[in-house]
Amino acid sequence: MASFSEGLPAFLLVFLVTLSSSFAGNLNQEFDLTWGGNRGKVFNGGELLSLSLDKTSGSGFQSKKEYMFGRIDMQLKLVAGDSAGTVTTYYLSSQGPNHDEIDFEFLGNVTGEPYIVHTNVYAQGKGNREQQFYLWFDPTKNFHTYSIQWNPYQIVFLVDNTPIRQFKNAESLGVSYPKSQPMRIYSSLWNADDWATRGGLVKTDWSKAPFTAYYRNFNVQTCSGSCTSGFSNGVWQNQELDAYGRRRLRWAQKNFMIYNYCTDYKRFPQGFPPECRV
Repeated sequence: MASFSEGLPAFLLVFLVTLSSSFAGNLNQEFDLTWGGNRGKVFNGGELLSLSLDKTSGSGFQSKKEYMFGRIDMQLKLVAGDSAGTVTTYYLSSQGPNHDEIDFEFLGNVTGEPYIVHTNVYAQGKGNREQQFYLWFDPTKNFHTYSIQWNPYQIVFLVDNTPIRQFKNAESLGVSYPKSQPMRIYSSLWNADDWATRGGLVKTDWSKAPFTAYYRNFNVQTCSGSCTSGFSNGVWQNQELDAYGRRRLRWAQKNFMIYNYCTDYKRFPQGFPPECRV
């Protein structure tokens, strides 16, 4: 007897595979609290998760599963009030000395000052590809969605579905690109007052502790099995941003980017890294 899939067009099969691999995850089922004791908590049967930091310790969690390409969404509400010295991270990473990593880091600040969103990409253990942004809203008042789209062609960082950074595959220029190591999702809240706020000039005010960040509405779209074909069927699978995405990217970078390693002449007096030309 013929199976249901026999005779279906190839593009439809790819669509069905991708669709079957898109789901909203229960935080209790998808993540393990890995350090910090009871400073990490899960509420409402897995609908909400919190991490806290006090003078003794921070806290963190990691995904039970590894992912190889996909779009990862998480809604965060960051530490409110005086968050100077604190760092809330949300990132993908493999293991080992030659690890790959795709980073969101949220650098706290004194009350009324904007958070800095720090992004970085590691491939084969090499990072140093930092871009930093202010946000166009207060990330401590409400939940906002922070997303990573990752495929063999590009990595896109998004905030509320607005692209803020695009890192393209530049292997043709001799630049390593993260495409061979599955990665887990990690998050942590920790004290980094030696560098996080104004280069370490502003220290953590422990009288304001505990500091707490909240997570909800985790969603992942990824491949079930091989991702070697069909990379033009889902938005996260595209080789390029569409015209609207490119406009939004230019808007975010023009108005909110505060650091770009690709324009740091003091750091690269002999010329910028080759991926900066892509």
